[in-house]
Amino acid sequence: MKKLFAALLQELTAGRGAVLCGIVASRGSTPRGAGAKMLVMEDGSTAGTIGGGAVEYRAARLARELLAEGASRFESYRLTPGDAADIGMVCGGDVRVYFQYFNPADRTAEKTLEDALVLLDAPGPSWLITAMNETGWGMGIWDPKGGLRGLEISMDRLAPLLCGRGVLEEEGGTALFAEPLARAGTVYLFGGGHVARELACILAMTDFRTVVYDQREQAVTRTFFPEAALLACGPFGEAVERVGPITAEDYAVIMTPGHQGDCEVLAQVLKTPAKYIGCIGSRKKIAAARERLLSDGFTEKDIDRVHAPIGLPIGGETPAEVAVSVAAQLIACRSGRLEDFR
Repeated sequence: MKKLFAALLQELTAGRGAVLCGIVASRGSTPRGAGAKMLVMEDGSTAGTIGGGAVEYRAARLARELLAEGASRFESYRLTPGDAADIGMVCGGDVRVYFQYFNPADRTAEKTLEDALVLLDAPGPSWLITAMNETGWGMGIWDPKGGLRGLEISMDRLAPLLCGRGVLEEEGGTALFAEPLARAGTVYLFGGGHVARELACILAMTDFRTVVYDQREQAVTRTFFPEAALLACGPFGEAVERVGPITAEDYAVIMTPGHQGDCEVLAQVLKTPAKYIGCIGSRKKIAAARERLLSDGFTEKDIDRVHAPIGLPIGGETPAEVAVSVAAQLIACRSGRLEDFR
């Protein structure tokens, strides 16, 4: 979402229009669900995806036509068995897609996109709201602190739409599509080594907000973590104090360079209500950390909160493979499915 919105803002500030395509509803076997997005630009290039294959091809073609017309609309597509085979599906399905034209002269849209990019790096949940009617389409954002910006909609109508998935409501003359912009919860990466760098990339693609902390200045740079919301440096013994507070919506991933750093961070994180705590390392290293934490006064129940060895057991060995296993575990935790993998 962040890259797509940055690309859209860049097009508008350069005086070029664009069309944003987004799935608002799907049924049956479709590769992407509500909220998937693709941006089509004046030079014909695209950013993002609504699933590939026949639907994406048709949508991109229609978006180029609407871009030339300066128009917005809905379109429905049915995936036939042949279309589904193009993208590896067994059978067909239906998707409904909105096509929103962005006029480069519309400064309101630019301001909304700027605010959205700020919220994507901020802690706490926020939502993207698209209003659609015959006279014009508009985009707004809502978060608990700032309220609704970019649109005028009563909270009585908006509040029921602010949930954990995309919701289309078509009552009255204006349809509304509300979808999560940024989810609650931050992944705190303690340690900026090779696995953390790979993990941060995957987390950005899966819409996790990430904060990276290390006591080595050279480890926490934008070169290694271009999409992290925050980079911080300091002693591992002060990690949580410097980046916290860590809430019950947050995730703590401990990947420091050594046993000492792991134990220092674990001792702090175990005192927080973090939703997830994971620590990288061999079984021998984890056993040693467990003994030290027990001697420091933590109970077996406290330490059982820690996922160690970290990640789902998929047999990965390289930094990228380990990162995939950890990201999968975090996604399972976020979706409430972590117990399925115990």
